[in-house]
Amino acid sequence: MALSIDYVVRETASNLRRNLVMTGAAVLTVAVSLSLVGGALLLKQGVSNATVRWQGGVELAIFMQLGASQGETSAVEHQLTDMESSGLVKSFHYVDQQAAYREFRQLFADQPDLVNSVSPNDLPPSYRVVPANASTTQMIGNRFTSLPGVKEVNYAAKAIDNMVKVSRVLQWVALSFAAALMLSAVVLILNTIRMAIFTRRREVAVMKLVGATNWFIRVPFMMEGFVQGLIGAAVAFALVFLGRDLVASFVHHYGLRLFNDFIVPLGAAVSTGILVLIVGILVGVVSSAFAVRRFLDV
Repeated sequence: MALSIDYVVRETASNLRRNLVMTGAAVLTVAVSLSLVGGALLLKQGVSNATVRWQGGVELAIFMQLGASQGETSAVEHQLTDMESSGLVKSFHYVDQQAAYREFRQLFADQPDLVNSVSPNDLPPSYRVVPANASTTQMIGNRFTSLPGVKEVNYAAKAIDNMVKVSRVLQWVALSFAAALMLSAVVLILNTIRMAIFTRRREVAVMKLVGATNWFIRVPFMMEGFVQGLIGAAVAFALVFLGRDLVASFVHHYGLRLFNDFIVPLGAAVSTGILVLIVGILVGVVSSAFAVRRFLDV
């Protein structure tokens, strides 16, 4: 028997109508699981982007004591200048209390009570240093920890490492939930297709007896899985894209410049969405193809 598009469309629509509840549950599960997958992928890309950009910027900050004398400050700057001349330090700049306060206001723009409780005089000035080689960061910082007037030396690399570790945990949690939900989606699609075939098992047997090929019987059911996976993946695509836009709008609206580097570019969000669509379609088609197999041996 030859397949026709009209037959496939009609049979697929009929199967979907017969199992609306199961179809809806499968679509919803696919959408939620793929939304988590997409969100985890965007989080990973955002952290990777921020890490690359931050590693190319300030690697350590030398914070001066509030009561540091001009001589103590000059001694630190003189040593940094020598390091820059020798090629050990790529660049450095001084951040006075007013500049530190502006940074503080940007960082905690969403906490006005905290901002109002702090004045520029409460924040220490600092030197922001970019080593010529990231591997020498610790060694450079050690030279300043015991100098008079120096309060502490903070390493951006440690903050980045901590950020990456936390993000990895969040990614694994999201992917674990996504995997569990994806497995549920596969089971739901399998059961939906099996129910559809079971209710038509006699019809399938007759079709086999009159010469219908396995593919003639299989394709409408595979299309049913295809539609379920496609709709669920399309919903996930929309949720991932909308989530990315909401985060970007929130960061821009409140001026949280620190988090600008975490915003994934539009092209990357679209690529992730396309990947989500492909995965959803594969889940639907493969699940339905597997469900049909046992009913073709009649």
